[in-house]
Amino acid sequence: MSTFYEFGLSNAVVRATAAMGFEEATSIQELAIPRAMAGKDIIGQAQTGTGKTAAFGIPMIEKCLMELGAIQGLVITPTRELAVQVAEEINTLGKYKNIRALPIYGGQDIERQIKALKNKPQIIVATPGRLMDHMRRKLIRLQQIVVVVLDEADEMLNMGFREDIENILADVPDERQTMLFSATMPRPIQDLARRFMHDPEFISIRSKGVTVPSTDQYYYQVHEKEKFDALCRLLDLHAPEAAIVFARTKRRVDELLEALIKRGYSAEAIHGDLTQAKRDSVMRKFKNMSTEILVATDVAARGLDIGSVTHVYNFDIPQDPDSYVHRIGRTGRLGKPGIAATFVSHREIGHLEQIERSIKRKIERKPVPTISEAIEGQQRLTVEKLMQVITEGEQLQYKELACKLLENVDAISLLAAALKMLTKEPDLTPVKITAGKPWVTKKSKYAEKSGRTSFRQKPGSNKGRAIHKKKQKSDYSGFRNQ
Repeated sequence: MSTFYEFGLSNAVVRATAAMGFEEATSIQELAIPRAMAGKDIIGQAQTGTGKTAAFGIPMIEKCLMELGAIQGLVITPTRELAVQVAEEINTLGKYKNIRALPIYGGQDIERQIKALKNKPQIIVATPGRLMDHMRRKLIRLQQIVVVVLDEADEMLNMGFREDIENILADVPDERQTMLFSATMPRPIQDLARRFMHDPEFISIRSKGVTVPSTDQYYYQVHEKEKFDALCRLLDLHAPEAAIVFARTKRRVDELLEALIKRGYSAEAIHGDLTQAKRDSVMRKFKNMSTEILVATDVAARGLDIGSVTHVYNFDIPQDPDSYVHRIGRTGRLGKPGIAATFVSHREIGHLEQIERSIKRKIERKPVPTISEAIEGQQRLTVEKLMQVITEGEQLQYKELACKLLENVDAISLLAAALKMLTKEPDLTPVKITAGKPWVTKKSKYAEKSGRTSFRQKPGSNKGRAIHKKKQKSDYSGFRNQ
């Protein structure tokens, strides 16, 4: 791996990377930064958690001039969470060079954004809809843009932003540098690249499997009505420091949150119906680790850069392989170990197998932990906490009280009582989780020949239409493969 000193960067940017604790460049940074610094258009295929924000952010910062007093860099993202996260990282990387990034997204007071724009940031990080709104109001002008980045491009197209992206790019000077980053590379992405990019170089750091290799992946076959108890047992056994539980719908998220709180877990929820202030509050608590569990819809599968996530639980199996990849990409980031657990019903096994074929990796089946195993997990956690207190010497002021107790109770009984009191035992409080419709795999005669598989919900659901489009074969003709 290369260090940031080897890229010919300014002292201000190298200083910022050192302050952030970056010692060596990640694979995508090592490939992208030198090419971007040379002014090349780049198509980068990389999963989340690989350091791609710095891969495009560093060259963009280096190309911006503080004294120009105009917007020179533009990053377009699919979600407001990703816009905020990218802007924060760019601001950290650019602070010693006095380059500032401003996030622009829907859900925030537009007057507040207008006021912030008057401070003349050099870089805008925006969601397509709100950016178009500012452009129509002539509050953001793109005539002096030198670098444009499309981050999570596949997700933006999936969310229906293609026309907005095309309109935005048409308003940016033709001589700009364009960088596109995407976890997957379907045909529409390639078409967009050919239309708006100049002789782009293609960079891919995909491993043999498209999921993060440092993440252990398991599945648990359970009946729908047994899912929540299985989840609670896993939470007790794993005792995660920070976990995300993914559910299919907003209603499921709200029900799961209520159920987890009822059983004594520290949890918050995030989905599209929350106000921006509430979303910010939820994410702040989770990042500060004052909340252990975040329950989320797929809106959180992209753009939430929380390096401390140790576990991901798919309470509902994702509807397609791409969603699976992006969900479990929340853990195992930057080489750190992670665990991803998925609950599937008997009817969803075919769906799981399709995901396995797509990610080129076998997902190991595990039995649901027993109540005894869950208790053992909590007991182990309690012992670890006790030993930590002893190591840190934080119990000294209690020694006199302990001595008095030992005059009447033997040491083993006293310690056993303390362990029992401190150990969180399984809570069987009744909860209500509305049964979900399973995703089942349906193959037509055409699918059997072509390999196409469509995913649909169980008959009777009003969402029973096919929702998984044929996975396009990669075609990088016209791109220089690196």
